[in-house]
Amino acid sequence: MRLTAFSDYCLRVLTFVAVREDSLVTIDEIASTYGISRNHLMKVVTRLAQLGHIETVRGKGGGLRLARAPCDINIGALLRETEHDLVLVECFQASGNRCAITPACVLRGALREALEAFLAVLDRYTLADLAAPQRELARLLDLQPRA
Repeated sequence: MRLTAFSDYCLRVLTFVAVREDSLVTIDEIASTYGISRNHLMKVVTRLAQLGHIETVRGKGGGLRLARAPCDINIGALLRETEHDLVLVECFQASGNRCAITPACVLRGALREALEAFLAVLDRYTLADLAAPQRELARLLDLQPRA
């Protein structure tokens, strides 16, 4: 299983914003800290706002903040929202499957079970869990921890 860079960036943005929970965060801060393109982050932030995970404040002094409590942002659910394609192999596709052994394939079922297990584990985690090592994350991100 490999997550897209988009999902990876969603997780990074949310973690960054959760660590800075007491203040607004800018896209430029996040881009600079992680070394990620500002343009990519604009798309990520737009999607996270559409999903209701963050809210944006426009204008001078604006930025981003969490729209929901970190404990209410489930990681498994987030990945289901941000991963457009959880197709591990061709036979998972609704159309375009040309594999001749699909009707008798045991691997297909095993891979589906593995994918469900992967997501089930992530369903046990929230953004609060990811942001739990607050001081260490703040140190690594070169941020001031919240009081």
